[in-house]
Amino acid sequence: MNEYKRIFVVVLDSLGIGAMPDSPKFGDDGVDTFGHILERMGNLEIPNLAKLGMLNLHTAGDMKAEKAPIGRYMRLGEASNGKDTMTGHWEMMGIKTQKPFKTFTDTGFPPELIEELEKQCGKKVIGNKSASGTEIIEELGEEEINTGAMIVYTSADSVLQICGNEEAFDLENLYRCCEIAREITMKDEWRVGRVIARPYVGKKKGEFKRTSNRHDYALKPTGPTVLNALKDAGLDVIGVGKINDIFCGEGITQTFHSDSSVHGMEQTIALCKKDFHGLCFVNLVDFDALWGHRRNVEGYGREIEKFDRNLGVMLKQLREDDLLILTADHGNDPTYTGTDHTREYVPFLAYAKKMEGGRALENEDTFAVIGASVAENFGVRMPEGTIGSSILNKLV
Repeated sequence: MNEYKRIFVVVLDSLGIGAMPDSPKFGDDGVDTFGHILERMGNLEIPNLAKLGMLNLHTAGDMKAEKAPIGRYMRLGEASNGKDTMTGHWEMMGIKTQKPFKTFTDTGFPPELIEELEKQCGKKVIGNKSASGTEIIEELGEEEINTGAMIVYTSADSVLQICGNEEAFDLENLYRCCEIAREITMKDEWRVGRVIARPYVGKKKGEFKRTSNRHDYALKPTGPTVLNALKDAGLDVIGVGKINDIFCGEGITQTFHSDSSVHGMEQTIALCKKDFHGLCFVNLVDFDALWGHRRNVEGYGREIEKFDRNLGVMLKQLREDDLLILTADHGNDPTYTGTDHTREYVPFLAYAKKMEGGRALENEDTFAVIGASVAENFGVRMPEGTIGSSILNKLV
C-alpha cells in the first residue's frame, strides 16, 4: 500500500490510561496512571498531546477535552498475559505472550541460582532482594567497592539487576557478569524477562550516581515479528532508546542509545530531518524508570510536559508522507501501592499531515494493531504465528 514512506512509533513507557477489566487479577484494582496524575496535579501543560486527542481520550482534574483535535485516538487493551516492557513491545509487533516471565519480588533469587552466579562470575553476591536501584546502591555501594562483591537485586518486574561501580568493578566486567546471569536465567524455573547492568559512579554514600551506561539483556522474541518482516523486505528499522535491547537486535537495522527520554526525543527529531524508508521505533523509558516505579507523581507529570514540548518540535518536522503513532506498553500508576507496573489500557494517538481531521476510533483489544498497520503500509506479510489486524484504512 505504501501510504506512508516513514512511520514513527513512539512509546511513552508506562503511560497507561485506566484499568482493564482483568486488572484485579494482576493486583491492580482501580489503577489509572495518566488519570491519577491529572487528578493529583490538576493541570499539565500538554498542548500538543491535547491537540492530538489525548484529553478527548482520557481526562481528569482541571483538564478539558480539545474541541477540534487533529489526531485519531482510541485506547488499546493488552491481549498478552502480562504487564511488562517486553510483553507490551512484543505484542505491538505481533507476538502474544501466554506464559508470564518469572518474578522474585517476595523471596529474592533462589540459593542455587546465586551460587551458580557467584561461581561463574568469581564474585560474592550481596543484596539479593527486591529494592529500589538508587536505594540499594546507597545501602551496599561502599561494601561492594571495599570487598569486591557485586550487588544483585530485583524489583516488581521480571528482572535480575547487577550494580557495578564503573571504577572498582569495571564496566566491561559488569557486562560480562550480566551475560553470565542471562545464560543462567534461561532455565524455565529462573526465566526472567531481562538482566540489566546498572553501573554507577562515586566512592561513598551520598555521592553515588547511576550512569547512562545501563545495558539490558532481554530474551529474544519467541518468534519473528513485524520488525523481522520489514528488515527482510529491505526496509529501514531504526530503534531509539531500549528498542534494540527489548528485541535483542532482532529485525533492527540501526540503533541509537538514549541517555534520557528527552535525549530520545531529540534523537527522534534529528531522524525526522534525515531520509529513510521504513519504521522508526522509539522507547522513552524515564516515565517508568525514574517516576512510575518510584511513585513520584509530580516527577512523572513534569516528564510528560517535557515530552510535550519536544512533541511540538517533532510535529513541525513531520513530512507529508509521515505517520506518527504515540502509545504505551503498560501502566505504572505513581499513586498506587508498591512499585510494580500496573495492568492498564494504553493510549493510541495517530497523526499525519494528510489526515482529514481528527476523530475517535473504535477501541481495539490488542496492541498488535500497530505492527499489523505498519506491515500493511509497507506491503509486507505478517510473520506466521503473529497476531493483529491492520487499521491503516482508518489512519489516512
